[in-house]
Amino acid sequence: MQFAAVFPGQGSQSVGMLSELSENFNEVIDTFQEASDTLGRDLWAITKQEDVAALNQTENTQPIMLAAGISVWRIWLRQGGCLPVGMAGHSLGEYSALVASGVIGFSDAIKLVSERATLMQQAVPDGAGAMAAILGLDDETIVKICTDSKDKGIVEAVNFNSPGQVVIAGEVAAVDFAIDKLIEAGAKRAIKLPVSVPSHCSLLKGAAEKLETTLEKTIFTESQYPVLQNFVAKSFEGAKERKDALSKQLYQPVLWVDTINNLHTDQGADIIIEFGPGKVLFGLNRRINRTLGNICVSDNASLEKALKLCTA
Repeated sequence: MQFAAVFPGQGSQSVGMLSELSENFNEVIDTFQEASDTLGRDLWAITKQEDVAALNQTENTQPIMLAAGISVWRIWLRQGGCLPVGMAGHSLGEYSALVASGVIGFSDAIKLVSERATLMQQAVPDGAGAMAAILGLDDETIVKICTDSKDKGIVEAVNFNSPGQVVIAGEVAAVDFAIDKLIEAGAKRAIKLPVSVPSHCSLLKGAAEKLETTLEKTIFTESQYPVLQNFVAKSFEGAKERKDALSKQLYQPVLWVDTINNLHTDQGADIIIEFGPGKVLFGLNRRINRTLGNICVSDNASLEKALKLCTA
């Protein structure tokens, strides 16, 4: 098996996530404790409460999802899982991939994503931004309609998630206008997303510039595996290029289709394994390339199934 490891971002969190794994493997609680000690608040407790609003607050979600992905990755390594030919993460998940590859220390990454979340939330006033998933329309038409809608405000195609699924983001009025035009152009559905921050659009350029200051101070080391970064769907070797890519990721599109295809064609992966809660990337990856094997490791059964592939 030649596999690539991928890590989910915001949107994959849920109350009670990783509970089963936490009962069998110390890595879950230990990893969350390390993250909680770094930030001074109990992140694992937030995942156990019935307060969905607290879990979905960007300032909580981002470090929680980083801890979740890394805890599952640590279990994988401790159980003798085979090593990947490459890695990637969707949006926030890119930080998980960089930690798993050894580029960034876990505690440093927790601090980074916590600041990233705060800067993102501060960048756009509540109610001013919006995101929407556009289904059943080609990428070129979506990009053109967003460009043609610029007189209504900022609206951009920001997540190229799978064939027939593109997310747009920007100012509310411009997003709503573009949605109407996209439906007229033949989109099957346009689903407004329940988010407070319009991620990966130019409204977040100011946040990216502020994040650069912290990125410059953070130690980046040599990667153990190629990590394909979102905005170009390729791997960088130098610390400066990696940091620049993380900054640009905040206001540039996520090229997930290209990322999965490049993990296959350039890195030689024949199976994609998602490490972390939910199956968001599992669904996207299956639509992107059906020739690839596809597993999400998030509980005991899926972990056992994935580990068996290492000896097949």
